[in-house]
Amino acid sequence: MPPKGSGKRKLVAASEDSTPPVPTLAEQFSYLHYPRPFKNPNYTKNVNRRTKNLKAVLTQERERERVERERRRQEKEDSMAVDGETREVTPEEDLPTYSSIEAPPSLLPQKRYCDITGLEGPYTDPATGLRYHDKSIYELIKGLSATAAKDYLAARGVNPVVR
Repeated sequence: MPPKGSGKRKLVAASEDSTPPVPTLAEQFSYLHYPRPFKNPNYTKNVNRRTKNLKAVLTQERERERVERERRRQEKEDSMAVDGETREVTPEEDLPTYSSIEAPPSLLPQKRYCDITGLEGPYTDPATGLRYHDKSIYELIKGLSATAAKDYLAARGVNPVVR
């Protein structure tokens, strides 16, 4: 049996007194016909601009840092005592960059992760010192042997002391 409504429909001849079609709700709320003031009509794409891979970005960053270090060294040499005069130079704050590891320590507390699953572990087993995620993991930890608990603690880098 064919699906309902799949039969051929009869075409109704349009008469002169028919009303114009009513726009759908989507057409009524559409913004397509409004001008877009946020787009620049005179914009042309720069065809000479190329995308850069990570290696190129890091190389440019290192070069920029090297030039900055050289400039600071030169300023420091220029501010050295000349004929007994000393000039004061205000040190610029070192800002961490994309490739530098000299970032300041985080102000947030260190996150704790479950030793079994790797998920966030807000709880610690008092007997073994293992961190766990939820009640089901705690049941598993209670069934672990002392050597297995020591292995988990050693994997985290903690001196394993099992009571």
